[in-house]
Amino acid sequence: MDERALMQQALALAQRSLNLSNPNPRVGCVLVGAAGAVIGQGHTQQAGGPHAEVMALRDAQTRGHSIVGATAHVTLEPCSHHGRTPPCCDALVAAGVSRVVVATTDPNPKVAGQGIERLRAAGVRVDLLPHDDPLARASRELNIGFFSRMLRARPWVRMKIAASLDGITALPNGQSQWITSEAARTDGHHWRARACAVLTGIGTVREDDPRLDARIEGLQRQPHLVVVDSRLETPVTARLFEPPASGPRRIWIAHAVDSAAAQALQARGAETWHIPGPGGKTDLVALMSALARHEVNELHVEAGAKLNASLLKAGVVDEVLAYMAPRLLGTGAGMAALGPFEQLAQGIALRYVDVQQQGVDLRVRAVVDGRDSFIA
Repeated sequence: MDERALMQQALALAQRSLNLSNPNPRVGCVLVGAAGAVIGQGHTQQAGGPHAEVMALRDAQTRGHSIVGATAHVTLEPCSHHGRTPPCCDALVAAGVSRVVVATTDPNPKVAGQGIERLRAAGVRVDLLPHDDPLARASRELNIGFFSRMLRARPWVRMKIAASLDGITALPNGQSQWITSEAARTDGHHWRARACAVLTGIGTVREDDPRLDARIEGLQRQPHLVVVDSRLETPVTARLFEPPASGPRRIWIAHAVDSAAAQALQARGAETWHIPGPGGKTDLVALMSALARHEVNELHVEAGAKLNASLLKAGVVDEVLAYMAPRLLGTGAGMAALGPFEQLAQGIALRYVDVQQQGVDLRVRAVVDGRDSFIA
C-alpha cells in the first residue's frame, strides 16, 4: 500500500470519530511496521479518552507487533501538551516510532508546530504534507469546527433548513411536520450528532416543543443545546429538558433581559447566560464567542425564519444545509426573514459545495462566500 493510500486509510479512521470525539478533533492513525505491513490503527475516542496515536499503538501491541522502527501516518499533528491526556508525541517516541507522516498541522496554539518540533528533537523523522495537498485539505475540512474555534475563536455555524422547492418552511397556520421525507430527517439527525451543540430559538420551543436531540442508534454522546430566549420565556415543562436516551447534555439559555424565571430554569438543569445586545435582544456575536469558550466546534442551527435572519444579518452563519422537498406550497414562512432588499447585491452570497438526494428530497450544502478561507 502506498503512502497516499495509507493516509486515506487514516482519514477513513478519523471519520469514525465524527460523532464521538468532540470537542477534540477527529483524527486517525495508521502504523506501518519496519517490514512495510500495517501493524496497528486507531482513531480518537471520547474527550478524556485515548487519541488516535495511542489507540494505534495499543492495537499494534495487542496484535503482538513490534513498534520499533515503525512509521505512523496521522491526519493531524500529534499533540505536544498535557490536556485531558498526556502528549501523543511522547507516546510515539517512547514506543520507538522512527517516522511520522502528518497530513496537516494542529491549529491549537498549544501545539501549532510544536508537536512536529518535539518529535524531530527526539530523533523522529517527520514528513508534513504540503498545505495544498488534497489529503491535508480533507483533514482540515473534517475538523472545520475545531479549526474555526482555534483560528477564529468562534464555532463553525451550520444552519439547517427543511423547505418546499419554493422555499416554504411552514404553512400560514404553522404546520410544518413533515415537509421533507423520513430519509431527509434521518440525515438531519446525523448532522445534529456531529455538532458540539444545537441552537434554536424561543419561537421554535413554543411552537413545536422539540427535544432537539440526535436520535441515532449507538450514539455515545449528545450535542449540547442552546436556546436564544431574550426574555427567558422557555417553559419549564418544555420537552427539551427531557434527558436524551444516549447520554446527558448541557442546556444553555442565552438571554438579554433579567427575569425571575432564571431560577426556575436553572432548577430544571439549564444554565442561563446573560448576553444583552441592542434593542433588548441577545447579542448573537457575543454568544458565538461564549460558545467557543465552552469548546463548541460545530454549531448546528434549527430555528425559525426570524432567528435565521438575525443570525445571517449578524454574520455568524457559515454554511446552509437545506433539504428541499419536491412540492410547492405557495405561501407561508420562508427560510429566513431577510430584506426587503433594494438591490440583488444586498443578498447573502453563497457557494454550493454539495448536492445529494436524500429519499425524495434534495440536500443542498452551501457555504457563505469566502467563509471557509481559513482552511484553504
